[in-house]
Amino acid sequence: MTSQLSVPLLSRLRELFPGFAVSALVAATAQFLSEHYGAPAMLMALLLGLALNFLAEEGAKTAPGISMTARTVLRLGVALLGARISVEMLARLGWPLVLLVVAGVVATILFALAVARLFGRRWRFALLTGGAVAICGASAAMAIAAVLPRHERSERDLVFTVLSVTVLSTVAMVIYPMLTGWLGHDDHKAGVFLGGTIHDVAQVVGAGFSISPEAGETATLVKLIRVSMLAPVVLAFSVIIRARGLAGPAEGARPPLLPGFVLGFLALAALNSLGLVPAGIAALAGDLSRWCLLVAIAAVGIKTSLARMLEVGAGAIALLVLETLFLGGWVMAGLHLLG
Repeated sequence: MTSQLSVPLLSRLRELFPGFAVSALVAATAQFLSEHYGAPAMLMALLLGLALNFLAEEGAKTAPGISMTARTVLRLGVALLGARISVEMLARLGWPLVLLVVAGVVATILFALAVARLFGRRWRFALLTGGAVAICGASAAMAIAAVLPRHERSERDLVFTVLSVTVLSTVAMVIYPMLTGWLGHDDHKAGVFLGGTIHDVAQVVGAGFSISPEAGETATLVKLIRVSMLAPVVLAFSVIIRARGLAGPAEGARPPLLPGFVLGFLALAALNSLGLVPAGIAALAGDLSRWCLLVAIAAVGIKTSLARMLEVGAGAIALLVLETLFLGGWVMAGLHLLG
């Protein structure tokens, strides 16, 4: 019986391995370019993936594995992010600042929904871009896309969002530290502003530590608070979509009420809050999560046609820029009010 079951499993693994191997190779190449030339690894993985779109065409030997990697490895990477979150981390910053950051996440998503129609965009695109800007850039975009109803432009919108938030995050990494200096912020305020506004974790770390160790540590802490909002936001989206019947038969399959990767994220965060995850294991989980997300975004890039992505238009770019500016203004105003 065991041998009979293992034959289909081995056959399936042989079918999936070429696509996974290609995605992993693209991710490793992107990481090499990032380490040696300073370019964001996520951005490099996307661009390299887009150049290899022919590997995901129907009938290609690598297509099944690429599709699996873009879906399954992504969920594993998001779930592992939970090992970096704890209640102690939230308390250490102080509840007024925590509330400012959390309110900023909610307000940015609501702002995206409010202005999306002005640019001819529907609610799915607003949730995808608003959540990516508000929470943690590429990681949030991929997690949110996993629970939104599927449609013919899903992959295109996801790649566009990841590419855009990564570029905006890199620009912010250069400009925002100079802005905090011009505004006369001390290291603590500068760290809060950088962690509360820049999209991707790597760029937050780079911007914060370019000012000082205190600014870098504060920025990283604030950023992780935004990351901790990923699970509740994804869960809220899933519940609202289901409750309002927004995923009809014509629009795609109805997403699950509580996706497995969200459960994994919450479970790891709870274990870490109880002190049951050793620091070494938490660090290992963080590194593994980063690699999973890098491999997954490489696969998403390979699956997406560059020509189709360019169809998104200038309105989508303007929407993302407006969302970024709104979040920056929100955090700046909050810091001013809190003194």
